[in-house]
Amino acid sequence: MNLEPALEMVSATDAGMVRSHNEDSVAFDASMGLAILADGMGGYNAGEVASGMATAVILTEMRSALAGNPSAVADVRGGGPAAQNLLRDQIVKANASIYQASQSQPQYSGMGTTLVAALFHDNKVTVAHIGDSRMYRMREQGLRQVTKDHSLLQEQIDSGLITPEQARVSANKNLVTRALGIDPAVQPEIHDYDTQAGDIYLLCSDGLCDMVSDEDIGMAMQTLAANLKLCAEQLVQMANDNGGRDNVSVMLVKIRRDYAAPRGLLARFFNWLR
Repeated sequence: MNLEPALEMVSATDAGMVRSHNEDSVAFDASMGLAILADGMGGYNAGEVASGMATAVILTEMRSALAGNPSAVADVRGGGPAAQNLLRDQIVKANASIYQASQSQPQYSGMGTTLVAALFHDNKVTVAHIGDSRMYRMREQGLRQVTKDHSLLQEQIDSGLITPEQARVSANKNLVTRALGIDPAVQPEIHDYDTQAGDIYLLCSDGLCDMVSDEDIGMAMQTLAANLKLCAEQLVQMANDNGGRDNVSVMLVKIRRDYAAPRGLLARFFNWLR
């Protein structure tokens, strides 16, 4: 089932006003409903390598897993644990690739990346994330943060040590407690959410949410909802106008219409032929 008619996807990324190169990486394939964003970390250029490997491996392996495999497509489109399992499998492969490269090549020692990935299927979205790259949802002009950061700041907020307002000005930003490629095994956090026509989903690196408030992000998304490409570019510009202390990347996904999976074997068969 080609989801491109149901999903509009755009992206924008920039090195920011301080960093000399961009260690973020984004990739998407609207036809299979997949969006991926990674924010790399490590030594000279190593973060760029890690984030690039993450998006490339997940996109390539997902395409391979679904190509010419009607049963896998039907399982994912039909929801349930299949979508979570498929996304988790590709993240595990990406983690292994990054970790092996960091172990075998000294210049990449210690590299890793945060990750947020979304797989849209059957009027749902399966979201996987590691670290502090985020997903937000704009629905009926209200913005909600979908993911919860794997970070020291979030742990301090959860334990009541600091408030969200204090977290915004904390010196402990960017201290993540979970990352892709650092250890031999990784545990992504994965959840399913129902989608609605008109929803807009934002995937972003912390270069956006550290520099722009949720209120201003929501205002920009509400104002520019009819022009996603301009909206993505505006969000990046807002981060840079506020100082651009980090690389900033955004992806926007608008639900144009329902994309419910066909029910029944015959319906799935004919859908596969489309």
